[in-house]
Amino acid sequence: MNWAWSRTAKPFTSSRNNQVGAMKDFLPAFWAVIPAAGIGARMAADRPKQYLSLGGLTILEHSLLCFLDHPRLKGLVISLAVDDPYWAALPCAHDTRIQRVDGGSERSGSVLNALLHLHAQGASDNDWVLVHDAARPNLARSDLDNLLGELADDPVGGLLAVPARDTLKRADSSGRVLETVDRSLVWQAFTPQMFRLGALHRALADSLVSNVSITDEASAIEWAGQSPRLIEGRSDNIKVTRPEDLEWLRQRRSEFGR
Repeated sequence: MNWAWSRTAKPFTSSRNNQVGAMKDFLPAFWAVIPAAGIGARMAADRPKQYLSLGGLTILEHSLLCFLDHPRLKGLVISLAVDDPYWAALPCAHDTRIQRVDGGSERSGSVLNALLHLHAQGASDNDWVLVHDAARPNLARSDLDNLLGELADDPVGGLLAVPARDTLKRADSSGRVLETVDRSLVWQAFTPQMFRLGALHRALADSLVSNVSITDEASAIEWAGQSPRLIEGRSDNIKVTRPEDLEWLRQRRSEFGR
């Protein structure tokens, strides 16, 4: 196993915030799932956004690192497009802890395929699974540990999230403001999202059969009648969606000399 690639990148945080204490015994073991079959059309790039470069590695490699460096990781499953020509060239493609499965046409299908694979490999319904965006490369270890610790005994599970800061407007179909939304009640949903394997599998499978629109794992659990817990995380755990997101991360990296 070649570890050289996994030691070259860390989240772009200050040295104080990037300090991680000794691993607490109560943190649960977990599986990680990375849906990475999308193309990221809004980036208007020559390749899927997860394969764009950020500080000498791809965005995807950065997104994997926080999990691969964690001692409680049981294994990681990545869902990729069937004809993905980029993954095999990455050093992490040869990491024995990572297993590849075919992605679906939507995120929910990609995650479900990964969960089916875990079941086939003998994972238990009661195992924790953390689903993380392939294009969310700045997850801090402190946020990951906090999520694991806070939800270790939770009956449902939950997700990293950030309270809304800006004024929010609800619009009509023509782009006119209908009302101002009370932002004290609104959170931005981030990843990882952490749920039991069996519960998430059932929620995703049932929602697909019912043709319900599922935008993230928490929405599937919500549709199944459960209430995931929100765990406040860092606001710089951003998802790369537009070119300016990547530029912000590059600038942030430059500021901290990485």
